[in-house]
Amino acid sequence: MRIEPKPWTRYPWWLRPFFWNQKRKYGAVLDAALLWGRSPKLFAGVALLYGMIERRSSPLDPALRSLVTVLVSQVNHCPFCVDLNSAALLRRGVSAEKISALPDWRTSDLFGAEEFAALDYADAMTRHERGVDEAAFARLTEYFDEDAIIELTGLIAFQNLSSKFNAALAVPAQGFCRLPGPAGDGPSDNAAKPSGKGLPDGH
Repeated sequence: MRIEPKPWTRYPWWLRPFFWNQKRKYGAVLDAALLWGRSPKLFAGVALLYGMIERRSSPLDPALRSLVTVLVSQVNHCPFCVDLNSAALLRRGVSAEKISALPDWRTSDLFGAEEFAALDYADAMTRHERGVDEAAFARLTEYFDEDAIIELTGLIAFQNLSSKFNAALAVPAQGFCRLPGPAGDGPSDNAAKPSGKGLPDGH
């Protein structure tokens, strides 16, 4: 990493429960969270936003949310984010075959029309040279109401924040799940099954 995290015992006392929780769930404190934690107030803001996006009452299906976050992570070349979010996809019942096919989502028959619309919107938001055009947005409105589109847009924007932060600082994957693609470095690994939320994951 371009900036090394401090030992987690050197962070403010009120951040340490987050790190203890991550260590319990993942077997290690997440490197990305330790970097965010170097600015404790920034960490707190990111944690609050992530908690709202990942709340159980979200109108977006959990598996769809993870599909979108993996795609954005791939486009932004963030190995850490691909790793952690692919593990979440497995945990949410998406097959390893479908996860491996995600880099080819446009041509794969494993993705339904609703997933295609969400992934196309995420791709358009993430690739600045492309941008969101009327066709992409119109396709989205066929499957999502206005409130769900706001949620989806917020999720994509947050994942861009997170993955660009981690990619810029060269945060490596921590071995939860490897996925082939722009940011992946190997085949999908079903052995990685972390559970729970652990705010903020920094994915």
